[in-house]
Amino acid sequence: MHLRGQEGIPVYFDYLADNYYLVYPSMAGIGQGGKVRLTARQQWFDVDNAPNLQTLNAHFRVGERSGIGGILFNDSNGFHSQTGFKGTYAHHLQLAGDFRTLNQLSFGLSAGVILSSLDETEFRSVIPDPIVTGVKNTTSYFNVDLGTSYNYREFYAHAAILNILGTGRDLYTVAEFDNLRRYLLSAGYVFGRGSFRVEPSVLYQLTDFTQEQTVDINAKAYKDLNETVTVWGGLSYRRSFDGAQFQQDGTLGEQRLQLFTPIVGININRFLFSYNYSYQSGDIRLDNGGFHQITLGYDFGEKAENRYDCYCPAANY
Repeated sequence: MHLRGQEGIPVYFDYLADNYYLVYPSMAGIGQGGKVRLTARQQWFDVDNAPNLQTLNAHFRVGERSGIGGILFNDSNGFHSQTGFKGTYAHHLQLAGDFRTLNQLSFGLSAGVILSSLDETEFRSVIPDPIVTGVKNTTSYFNVDLGTSYNYREFYAHAAILNILGTGRDLYTVAEFDNLRRYLLSAGYVFGRGSFRVEPSVLYQLTDFTQEQTVDINAKAYKDLNETVTVWGGLSYRRSFDGAQFQQDGTLGEQRLQLFTPIVGININRFLFSYNYSYQSGDIRLDNGGFHQITLGYDFGEKAENRYDCYCPAANY
């Protein structure tokens, strides 16, 4: 059921806007400065109570080997909503002698509290249903995420386990489960060292309870207009490994999740703006509209002489 499967921050495509910390706690303080990212996502503008998500996160370097960060988020989907905070500590091992040569193995741990609500005040039934309470039910629970990253010049690889603990929540009157774990793996490389660069990457997700698997195949291109302005754009394709069966016109079919997401962005000095639009293909869709998301960002604290000697946008500031 989607209402239960969305516990925690959903993994959409905002990580492509130099926002890997939102997904991987090991990326907190990955560079010598810090990053702030604000995102807003809205699905199906013409559908009441459509899913929407807002996140605010910041992370920065502390000392030579540590990074800290924090994430605030609000996620609503119909009558279900969740609000939460995560705090992160990361430890970075520099494997090269020169700190400007990015060769870093990182480990991160996030701990957070989530308030999860189910609003039944507008539920209506001709025949009283004992399952419907008619009030807004809210519960809170604690969980942790664990991640590791390896960054070597233009190459990067990440892994994470999200929602490691059982939730222990009691929000629904029907059967609950306490396994919200998700496993993530991703890798990518930035090709080119001139004013034009290309970055292919891939991200794999596995939801433990349902065994649902998806993969994102991404490609981004960067173009430097001058020393302070870079424009970039790309395309992401998400596909599930397993499909859902449906019947249409007497024929039984199977449909797999397929999302096409173009993304564009611009970096001006320390500021970032990006926009992405996700379109779901297939015969069975709730609405013909897509999913809109914007990201605003600011990088701070790092001096030019402390930047890594690589084209590594997720690490440099």
